[in-house]
Amino acid sequence: MDTTFHLRSLLAAVAALGAASAATAADVDGIAATVGNATILKSDVMGEMHRFGMPQSDDYTAMLNRLIERKLIMNAAAGSKMTMQEWVVDNRIREITESGFNGDRNQLIAALAREKLPYTEFRQRIKDDLIVGAMRWNAVDKFVTASPADMREEYNTHPERYMSAAKTSVSVILLAPGDKDKRELVDEALKEDPFPDVARRYSADPHARAGGVWKDVVPADVFRPEICEAVAKLKKGEVSGWIDMQGWSFLVRKDEDTAAKPLAFADAYEAIEANVKAAKSAELYNRWLDILKSETYIKVY
Repeated sequence: MDTTFHLRSLLAAVAALGAASAATAADVDGIAATVGNATILKSDVMGEMHRFGMPQSDDYTAMLNRLIERKLIMNAAAGSKMTMQEWVVDNRIREITESGFNGDRNQLIAALAREKLPYTEFRQRIKDDLIVGAMRWNAVDKFVTASPADMREEYNTHPERYMSAAKTSVSVILLAPGDKDKRELVDEALKEDPFPDVARRYSADPHARAGGVWKDVVPADVFRPEICEAVAKLKKGEVSGWIDMQGWSFLVRKDEDTAAKPLAFADAYEAIEANVKAAKSAELYNRWLDILKSETYIKVY
């Protein structure tokens, strides 16, 4: 029951929620909008911007619109007598506790207490999120399908979306912080011996036994940005200079580049289906919101 408004990471944002709510209420007090009988304060908008990592002033209108949508859906839920059983809320909080607080409810309570966020307020937010998700499911998501014809059209119209990732094979020699003085030994050895042999002899890299080879990887998935930047500048067969990173010394050779290639329809099936459903869901969602807006008085200040 995901919603576009669900906390991107409720676990990491607990502190931001409490701090932003307290800090901004005094700074930007005032009404931002009314949705039916509900009021959205400017402090609500600023607090949500802070919680979702949207610091730019240009983000204000986008966040206000999201809050308006949420109010519309909550009003619709009240009108349809939508309720959420308490055990469902308890299960969701249990999931949050497991994934974000090592299953220790005391850690969650302590985090809320540090930010002066009452548990009842936190729990109500979780309940509201579930209600919004359930409303969206009933009004939108359960009607969304991806027909074979739609999927084939998507695949043919947007081939750039269905490509295998470009990959690179590299070889690495890694020296531990205490072995920095071995750089000269490695440099001299590389003048006489193949890179894989030198890697086996000196490298602390986990792939040292295989000659330091990292085959067909997406650099950003396995290496720090400093290494990725160095790899991107290398031509096939070239070796970087030594790269210092927190005391460790890296030497990287680019072995091969594998360009992105079009995926067969069968291989891209899940991604195609997801994209078709996402597009249809967005279309239906916007139609639903238009109906809710037409039935509700909204004023933005």
